[in-house]
Amino acid sequence: MRPAQRPPERGGFKPGLDPGRGSRAPASFFFFLLLLLLLLLLLLLLLLLREWDRDREAVALGLVKREEKPCAGVSSIPSGYPDPPRRVLVPLSVMVKDMTSSSLEDLCLHINMKISNIKKCLLIRHIGEDDSRKPVLHKIKNEVVLVHDLLNKMESEIKQQEKLKDSLKEIQKAAERDQKEAQHILEHIPRYLPKPPQSCDIVPTVKHQGQTKAVEAKSEKKPAKEKKAIKEAALITTEEFESVPAYLKGRITYDQINTVVQEMNKAVVGKYMILYQPLKSMSAPVRNLYHRFKEEETKETKGAFFIVEDDIKEFTQLKLDKRFHSILSILRHCQRVREIRGSGLIRYVIC
Repeated sequence: MRPAQRPPERGGFKPGLDPGRGSRAPASFFFFLLLLLLLLLLLLLLLLLREWDRDREAVALGLVKREEKPCAGVSSIPSGYPDPPRRVLVPLSVMVKDMTSSSLEDLCLHINMKISNIKKCLLIRHIGEDDSRKPVLHKIKNEVVLVHDLLNKMESEIKQQEKLKDSLKEIQKAAERDQKEAQHILEHIPRYLPKPPQSCDIVPTVKHQGQTKAVEAKSEKKPAKEKKAIKEAALITTEEFESVPAYLKGRITYDQINTVVQEMNKAVVGKYMILYQPLKSMSAPVRNLYHRFKEEETKETKGAFFIVEDDIKEFTQLKLDKRFHSILSILRHCQRVREIRGSGLIRYVIC
């Protein structure tokens, strides 16, 4: 038998149904509508803010002149044709401050500026049709063209000056570099670098007599004898030193060779200064040297300047060792000296 079904009670509800469903449905519907309206308002506000940001960027870049007007309303535009708005560059600090501002007053000023610009455009749209203003407009056009050409010339001139400045900077750097190199070379000149050849030392053969009286005739004065020159060997250059074969140089340096050349020149000058002196003015040791010099001369040495090893010992402090003779071989190779042998002597003739 089936159990008896319980009759439904009054004011009850059927099983499986929400007792408060019918009462809450209208509240949910109104809440959904309110949310949708808020979303639409938010979307509209975002669009307005986006357009506003674009216009503020144009103001910041100087494309539109910002006019500060009260928010109460738009000021009336005077009659006639107003001047076109000028482009104004806004400083960076003002631009940043303007971009960060988001007040309602700025939005109102922006809308007023748009309305003002539209009215100005409407006023000047037919300005070209006015015959009385055409000459002024043509004059303005010509002046604008002239200013444009002048600006182009100035830009080209500025570019040329910039190129010239860059080239001058390069020339300055090159000159400073050359100056530093020259200063370095000047401060590090080798001691024995060849100088302009001083081929001779002038030595008088006879002492001048005392001055004669002014009243005496010129024919009575004794004419001075001609001065004789003493030939010296030139110093070795770096190119000549590098051209010397390695078997001749060995470990001999450039400075050592030129030291020997200078000492030999010193001996030549000392010897021939004695030979050019008169015998009466010589002392006994100098007279002995004079006679030795004369005895060493031969027919082959006539008219030549030469020295022997005794002259080097007499007038210099060079050591006549193996290195000295190696340097003499180098000097013969460079054609600074040549040898004449005879009577048990080696005569070094200056070339």
